[in-house]
Amino acid sequence: MAFVTSDPRARLTSLGPSSKPVEAYGAASYAKFYETNPQIETETERSWIARGQHFVVVYSELRKDSGVARSNEQDEYFLLVPDPAASLQVSSGGQSTKVPGNSVVIVAPGDSSVEALSDTTIVRIFTSRASDLAARASNAASYEVDAPNLLPLESWPEPVEGYKTRVYGLDVPNVPERFGRIWRTRCLMINYSYPRPGPRDVRKMSPHTHEGFEQGSLCLSGTFVHHLRWPWGTDARLWQEDTHEICAGPSLAVIPALILHTSQQCGTGINQLVDIFAPPREDFSAEAGWVLNADEYPAAPR
Repeated sequence: MAFVTSDPRARLTSLGPSSKPVEAYGAASYAKFYETNPQIETETERSWIARGQHFVVVYSELRKDSGVARSNEQDEYFLLVPDPAASLQVSSGGQSTKVPGNSVVIVAPGDSSVEALSDTTIVRIFTSRASDLAARASNAASYEVDAPNLLPLESWPEPVEGYKTRVYGLDVPNVPERFGRIWRTRCLMINYSYPRPGPRDVRKMSPHTHEGFEQGSLCLSGTFVHHLRWPWGTDARLWQEDTHEICAGPSLAVIPALILHTSQQCGTGINQLVDIFAPPREDFSAEAGWVLNADEYPAAPR
């Protein structure tokens, strides 16, 4: 399997075929929000919900002076604010914080609320322990049986300064030695990739596999083709045809563990992807400087 050597992931030793016996492969799942009705629709909110085995994505359009709230949340969750002109008021961890657009926020466990100070779009990423949201996901039926070949959802060590609202700007310099813009909580990791002008050079694709986790690929804008290839092992009953799924924004693609895959931006404008992992990836975390809030969230002991 060839990998583009200029891609910082090329040096990761954890990428590649599994050395363990495989009895089944998971199925890919796609939620194209632009083609379906929202799971929640009121005068002030339209929210689409989709999930992976260990995470839930809620994509919401909010009207000014409206909001969303959570009670007794077990885990922290990510709040993405992609609109540069947005303004939000976030309450969590006993504090109220004004959040500008073009931000990533970590919201503390327990009770929390997000108030829109302008018409805007937000994305919240929860663990699947938010069982009420997981049950309402458009692809909930895909997880009536647990997906195979995954690590359990285990919490990494608590943040150094305890739980609180944490706000990170997306204006992070792009350096060749680091892959994307990666943040993690105790249970979740996101890679908010740099905007990708399209279409992608087909001579520089990056097919790869990974063990132990699904990859959620959230398309916020533009269009991607998710190319997937299932392994041809000795058991022909597990063989499947290649797939090449076109997903515009907003949408969520969930790629199973052990499946060879690469995503190709094909929109002529800006294509924006956010990758989601649960639990956090150890290989990304082991790379110096890759996780931008690693000083706040200790890695899991090896």
